[in-house]
Amino acid sequence: MANNAELTVDGKSYSFPVLEGSEHEKAFDISALRDQTGYVTLDRGYKNTGATQSAITFLDGEEGILRYRGYSIEDLASKASFLEVAYLLIYGELPTANQYETFSNGIRRHTLVNEDMRKIFDGFPVSAHPMCVLASLVSAMSAFYPDSYEGNKNPDLHIVRLLAKLPTLATWSYKRALGHPINYPKNQLDYIPNFLHMMFALPVEDYKVDPVVAEALNVLLILHADHEQNCSTSTVRLVGSSQANLYSSISAGISALWGPLHGGANQEVIEMLEDIKADGGDVGKYIDMAKNAKTTGFRLFGFGHRVYKNFDPRAKIIKKAADDVLAKLGVNDPVLEIAKGLEEAALNDPYFVQRKLYPNVDFYSGIIYRALGIPTNMFTVMFAIGRLPGWIAQWKEMREQKEPIGRPRQIYTGATLREFVPLEQR
Repeated sequence: MANNAELTVDGKSYSFPVLEGSEHEKAFDISALRDQTGYVTLDRGYKNTGATQSAITFLDGEEGILRYRGYSIEDLASKASFLEVAYLLIYGELPTANQYETFSNGIRRHTLVNEDMRKIFDGFPVSAHPMCVLASLVSAMSAFYPDSYEGNKNPDLHIVRLLAKLPTLATWSYKRALGHPINYPKNQLDYIPNFLHMMFALPVEDYKVDPVVAEALNVLLILHADHEQNCSTSTVRLVGSSQANLYSSISAGISALWGPLHGGANQEVIEMLEDIKADGGDVGKYIDMAKNAKTTGFRLFGFGHRVYKNFDPRAKIIKKAADDVLAKLGVNDPVLEIAKGLEEAALNDPYFVQRKLYPNVDFYSGIIYRALGIPTNMFTVMFAIGRLPGWIAQWKEMREQKEPIGRPRQIYTGATLREFVPLEQR
């Protein structure tokens, strides 16, 4: 392979380096393009633009491969705990037993949230969406830990604080929506059981964590932990490139994740299923509508993926978790029965098979969350808890690589120079 790519513009030739990643991804390094030629590239949505070089996550959409720091998602989901994966993403290697104990104990010690944060939380209306509440509270953490923006002191401490407190903050909106008192964390519990306790325990009775539920949630969080340079991750890196602190950068990522085209997809799956139920629950009718989308305007949410052109490797893993949860809990829910019908149709109907429109991770995660009793408006919050280690790892890598502040270019299409006309003459 040539070490340089040649570009000819206006009769002049320019040479740009060709880079190759460790998994043989190839790229043209056009960092000097504008300086040398006066041109910029137009790449809507940055679909063909590599904004950074990263050693965190490898994704091959054509082959259906997802790896964190070189470890396959299949191995991690079946063998690791969520906190092990968090440590791997953030620090680059799986922790030793001593490292894991120090890391997990540090998180246990920081689960409690300053009571003054409750005053901020109480100012939100009960109807506020949990994602806007979460983004606001994470941003507010900067005020409680000013050393986070005063020279970025103690970054590891802020990492531990954020991992510890986000589940606590996430449960507040859920409990208040039910009219229940919030549950304080119990630090004798592991990370996921502690979250489930804060979500579902009541002061009037004992609460025991179902190990099947805890394992399903462990798998879900691992599958969501990172996914290369997606919208929210790119947002975290772009905001962080201004040397904004960790809390501000993660708050921006939470806001980006909230969009229905990103983290809100699993919420749209359940809303679609509820609409089908309200219309009589005829799965065949909606399968036919999806096949004739140009005429009907109907789109099946939770099928296919923008990046994975063959299959989503996470969907195969999460399907088993969904099956286990539904079998263990014995949930009798017509909406979930509709989901099973859509899944069966999509996996067997030639129309979907030929187009590789398989159920994706959003489809199955929505099913699991509903089966667990988590309300639809909390689905994206669950996504944020899972994605947090990846965001932190990306922010940390960006800072350590001393990346320059992000500054995309544009192709201006507005008015050319115009003469100003005074107000009385207009």
